[in-house]
Amino acid sequence: MAKILVVRFSALGDVAMTVPVLYSFARRYPQHQLVVLSRPHMACLFENAPANLTFREADLKGKYKGFKGLLRLSGELRKESFDAVADLHDVLRSKVIDWGFRLCGIPVAVINKGRKEKKQLTAARHKRLVPLRKSIQRYVDVFNKLGFEFPLTFQSLFEDVPADVSFAEEDFSDKTIKYVGIAPFAAHPGKIYPLDKMEEVIASLAKVPDVRVLLFGGGKREKDLLETWQSRYSGVFSLAGKYRLGQELAIMSKLSVMVAMDSGNMHLASLVRVPVVSIWGATHPYAGFMPWGEERTTVIQTDLPCRPCSIFGNKPCWLHRSAEDCGRGGQNHAFLLTGRGKISTFAFIMLPWAAGDLFMK
Repeated sequence: MAKILVVRFSALGDVAMTVPVLYSFARRYPQHQLVVLSRPHMACLFENAPANLTFREADLKGKYKGFKGLLRLSGELRKESFDAVADLHDVLRSKVIDWGFRLCGIPVAVINKGRKEKKQLTAARHKRLVPLRKSIQRYVDVFNKLGFEFPLTFQSLFEDVPADVSFAEEDFSDKTIKYVGIAPFAAHPGKIYPLDKMEEVIASLAKVPDVRVLLFGGGKREKDLLETWQSRYSGVFSLAGKYRLGQELAIMSKLSVMVAMDSGNMHLASLVRVPVVSIWGATHPYAGFMPWGEERTTVIQTDLPCRPCSIFGNKPCWLHRSAEDCGRGGQNHAFLLTGRGKISTFAFIMLPWAAGDLFMK
């Protein structure tokens, strides 16, 4: 039996993309043990995992903060008799872990993130707009390097254990009601659909009989806005601040469709086998970050010569100088502007159709 350390500290969407790979590995090789090393709040993604897939939290803001903290963590891990390390992150923090194991002669396989190809994908000149290898497949490649071959058989976080929503205020027992999830936020402004336009979508859905709209979000500003929308429209409910992440996953599994940005919520919904309407702004599906189960995903985007402006949506657009200049008020140019700055109606037309018509089928 081999004991393998799997390292991926962040971000939520990236850790979520490891789930189909790790669950599939664990089921294919029940004689081997996988230990996932990540931040504490990621633990809920592995609560229903096979018995040979366990989670080890690393508090990088507390006990293991800074370089000394990482050295302490590395020392503790080397005492746990690992036979190999699968580094699915390849950042400075994970390199410190890798370095310690390599000194002990333990095999370490590291993800190839395709940084060169991604640089070409976002280039201002001589852009190569071609689909790159998907992140999920890059994770599989790491295990291939360690000598393991396996098919991706993962279906859902709740395929073995039914989702328990008894805690929820919503009544999911009424099968005549269709629940639409909307997660209107993302880590960076360049990935967010204009919030005034998103409110139009919510207003349209609120008029559809037997439909309830559940709003997902986190921070205080997000919570305040979602609660404002809840107060304006009947059948619209904000979940912000009400539930833990694991509970939100259970609620997501009851949705008819999830509307989300290129964000963690897009990936979370895909893990519970819910159809996703994904909205892409400054980023692009070609970078390899499509959610699990692409056949259940409807992509909404507008083709622009600058897209993708960056891989993660965190950099100013080279064509429009900044996200603020592009979208006015911090909104994303990739939704609003075409060619020479004209307002695009593509997303405004397509999003209500995708969110409204798709789940009615």
